[in-house]
Parts: sequence; structure tokens; C-alpha cells
Amino acid sequence: MLNVKRSLSGLLILSFMVLAACGSNAGSSSNTASNAGTSSSTAVSSTSTSSNPIEIEFWYGLGGKLGENMQTLITKFNESQSEVIVKPVVQGDYSETVQKLQAAIATNTAPAAVLASNVDWAKKGYFASLDELIAGDPDFNTEDVIQTFLEQGQVDGKQYFLPMYGTTQVMYYRKDALEKHQIDPASLTTWEALAEAAAKMTETDGNQTTFYGWEPMWGRENMMDAVFSKGGSILSEDGKTVTIDSEEWVTTWELFRKWIHEDGIMRIHSGGQGWEYWYKTIDDVMQGRAAGYTGSSGDQGDLDFSIIGAMEQPGWEGMGVGAPVAEAIMAGIPANASPEEQKAAYKWFSFFMSAENTAFWSMNTGYIAVRESALDTEEFKAYAEQNPQSTVPLMQASHASSPFLDPTGGKINDALSIAADKVQIANVPAAEALKEAKETAQRELDLINKK
Repeated sequence: MLNVKRSLSGLLILSFMVLAACGSNAGSSSNTASNAGTSSSTAVSSTSTSSNPIEIEFWYGLGGKLGENMQTLITKFNESQSEVIVKPVVQGDYSETVQKLQAAIATNTAPAAVLASNVDWAKKGYFASLDELIAGDPDFNTEDVIQTFLEQGQVDGKQYFLPMYGTTQVMYYRKDALEKHQIDPASLTTWEALAEAAAKMTETDGNQTTFYGWEPMWGRENMMDAVFSKGGSILSEDGKTVTIDSEEWVTTWELFRKWIHEDGIMRIHSGGQGWEYWYKTIDDVMQGRAAGYTGSSGDQGDLDFSIIGAMEQPGWEGMGVGAPVAEAIMAGIPANASPEEQKAAYKWFSFFMSAENTAFWSMNTGYIAVRESALDTEEFKAYAEQNPQSTVPLMQASHASSPFLDPTGGKINDALSIAADKVQIANVPAAEALKEAKETAQRELDLINKK
């Protein structure tokens, strides 16, 4: 689910690791290999002849319609040639994929292909560089790949990961809820306006809220997007000071706490297995329990746009348009895969990234295509004309923020996630939660800077 935007050419600004955003839910396919992650590429063929294709596992944490579309492309790839067979292994979500990959790397049982990326692991040699494979592929056409996507897969000047699709979080709303209160979605260009509209649309029965005006998605990402739209940053310009206790952070997160816990015009679904919280949020809107929610561009495959409309994330009064993050979801090849398996994995990645297939993925999921030429295919142009919501992520990407590259290997992001839970779930004042997070994050940053 998850999250797209910009003009059409130089599109986007994105980054870093696949753990962010949005995506789809847990799930499995009848053609899926063991979901437990215990099998590995070492268990499949590592040699290829004309009669014995190489079999590789591809791990990914997608379910629902995203998982179905991934299975469609895997089947298409397997039927398109006879040299490689991709065996899908579905994980619960992105995070579970990384957790199981870490264990598999430690035991030398990692798959040959995985929908995950990690800069720190690439630096440690856990992923294979793709430069030689790309250089040996005359059909790759590097210039056609959205450059900001491609750059996110580079570590110390080498290409370790390839972008499979892009994502950004946008706003989805029930058309009937806004019409009932005569609210024009085009007027909801600021968070202040959205909060006012949410208050109008919220319905209660005694002490029980029966209809929420808006539902942000659980986690730090939504609130970080809002901070970036207000001009906030995570680090100082010299990279030595954590700035998450600044006025931009405190005032923004405090408003979310107020809207959720005091005003009662917004609600957060949290916890559960995999993407359970995500689908509960979607269900509230689809089933008429909330007016709208903030979710991934990739949610579009799960939504009924005869009921739902889409719009960009708002900015703040006096601050201009919003600047939410847009990022690439990337795939890599673990370094312990054999040379034959690495070539096979690269062949699969290249197939997925082709103009035709990345356009298919964008049209069927809402994610951003990774090749500029995909936007020029007749299929995509016709689809966009009939489905205007598909262009919302592209428009947002034109003024999006780049994802934060955590120099501590994720510890600053972890501190922010803990702080977000305190604000969204525990009703802790934002100043208190962010002060504690800043202290933790600064300690970790100081350790890195001293090295």
C-alpha cells in the first residue's frame, strides 16, 4: 500500500530503505514457497542447463492485492523464458522480511533475491554490488530509470539495490462524507483546514464516537511528513545535532495528540499482525466509519474509487504546499548467493523494472513506476485519463521530501517510533516524548560522530 508524485520526467525524490511506508498486508499465494523463511537459495538449483533452469527464491512482505499482482508478474516472468524460475516466499510485512533475512544471512541460508535494502548491511558486505551485472546488460538503459530512485540504491558510489517501485503517503476520503457537509476537497490544502473539516464530519452517540473525521496511519511517518511540511528537520545542517525537539516538531506532534485524544476527531489503529492495523484503517473508511485516512499510494489497488477520492497531503497555513516523503522500495541480492544465482536474480529484477511491467505495477497498485518510459506507454496514458487518482502520487512527488538516511543505522528512527507511540497511543505530551527521543538519538549520533 503505499505509498508516488511528481511531474513526469525527472520525477521524485526518494531514498533509503524499504522499511517505511506503507505497503500491503500479510498474505500468501497457492504458489508461494514456505512462508516461514526457513528455506533458502542454497536449497534450490545453483547450476543451469538448457533443461534445468536455475531456481531462486524471492522474499517479499506483500499481501492482499499487492501480493496478487506480485504473483502475476512472477508467473509472467517464469513463463517468458526458460533459464530462471523465481519461487516466491511471502513474509508478513517489510519488517518481517528484514528480520528473517538477518537470521538467514547469519546462517548462510539467505535467498538470492529479496525486496529489502539496508545501507549499513551493504557496507558490511551482506549484499552484492550490482555494477558488473548492470554494465553487462546492454538493455538496462540507466538513464531511463528515475534517477532519484536509482540513487537511493547506491552506497559509496556502487549500486547495491534496484528500485522496484516508488511510494508516498497521500490522502483518501469518502466522497459522500465531504459532500454531506459541503466540503470541497480542493479546499483541504492545509492541516488546519483538514482538522476543521474533520471536526464537522465527526459524529457521536452519547459518549461513543460513531464516525471519525480522519484517521492518520499508525507510526511516525505521517507525523514526520507533517513536520517536514512545516520546515522541520531531523539533524542540523552539519549533521552533529538532533533537532527533533524543535518548535516545528513539538507543535506539529502536539496537534496530532490533541486531535486524537482531546478533540476526538481522529483515531489511530495500532498493533496486530503484519499490516492488520493498516487494513483496519482502510476498512473504517470503506465501510463508513471514518471520512478519510492518510495512507500509501499503493493502497489504490484496494480502494473503490466510485466511493473514494484521493488528494495530496496538505501543508500548513503560510507555509505553502506540503512536503511529505517519497521513497523507493528496493530489491537486493544477498552476497552469499552464487554467481549463477546473482545473474538469475538480476534477470528477474530487470524484468520487473521494464517499462511494460513497471507501468502494470503502477496501474494496478498505485505505486510510482520506476522508468520514465513507463509513463509514455499507451496503456498508462489511457489508464490515467480514466483514473485521475493515479496521478495524485506523481503530483505530490514533485514537491516531496527525501527520506531520512539514518547515520546511526536506524537508532534515531527507532527513537522517533517510540515517541510516536507515546503521542498517538499513550497520550503523552509531544514535548515530553520528543525530548526523551532527542536525548536517546543524540547519544547514538554522538557515538557515530566520535568514530
